[in-house]
Amino acid sequence: MAYSRISDANEITARYMDSLYIKERLIDSVVADTSVEFFGEKFSSPVMTPAFSHLKEFNGRELTGLEEYSIAAKNLNILNFVGMMENDMFKRIADTGAKTVRIVKPYGDNEKVRDQMKFAEDCGAFGIGMDIDHIFGNDGLDVVIGEQMAVQTSDMIRSYIESTKLPFVIKGVLSEEEAVKCADLGAKAIIVSHHHGRLPYAVPPMMVLPSIRKALEGRDVKIIVDCGIASGSDVYKCLALGADAAAVGRSMLPSLEEGGVEGVSKFIKGVNDELRFVMSCTGFSHVADIDNRCIVKA
Repeated sequence: MAYSRISDANEITARYMDSLYIKERLIDSVVADTSVEFFGEKFSSPVMTPAFSHLKEFNGRELTGLEEYSIAAKNLNILNFVGMMENDMFKRIADTGAKTVRIVKPYGDNEKVRDQMKFAEDCGAFGIGMDIDHIFGNDGLDVVIGEQMAVQTSDMIRSYIESTKLPFVIKGVLSEEEAVKCADLGAKAIIVSHHHGRLPYAVPPMMVLPSIRKALEGRDVKIIVDCGIASGSDVYKCLALGADAAAVGRSMLPSLEEGGVEGVSKFIKGVNDELRFVMSCTGFSHVADIDNRCIVKA
């Protein structure tokens, strides 16, 4: 059979995730506790929402999808993320009461970057950050929904971090070198991600997780991962390879579209329940204890 070259990073990521198998350790194990601490706050799970943008109302419901999954995050006591939006929409997200990190795009209009970050802090955001993997497009700098993006220098990012008292998250890290640079600039967390396959042949986030974890050893930087996370087993594998948490993404959308708040709540609860089951079956009682001892690469 002829070999078929596949540049789709999402398919590459799925193949890598599926190549990781899990060993059991049952004797003396207990029912696992999935709670975690992030930036001084305790959450019920290391499962987090994705930084979605511009979700409208689904099926004629009153609230936007952004508000619905934010309410679900509040009810579940998990950390919530949102992406590109104007300030009035973020105010509606903040009003849900969810502990939310606002991820701001790298706009060409630098004043807009700073305004959105300050607005989020003034609204009571839990954290703020930047989505660096939307800087470039095929024709040079990216244009996202009519908005021109811009190169972000280390000095620019450091100035954002120094301008806020909130934890700063950099999304779109996919190398050890960039992870160290984020730590040096003062970021409190990174999201290891290829943004649903924007880069052809992008390394699967979970493949580079161990080396990123090693590169950040001794640094006070949380590691979150996304791309292709659809089950509790997926989350477990990410934690075992070095992540502190994992964000579900497009796998959540069908539940959100069909069931709104209840749909998202049921989906994420199912992911967390499976995570607890796998932890219990592998002898890890707490999320912080998980390591790669029970992971086998096919």
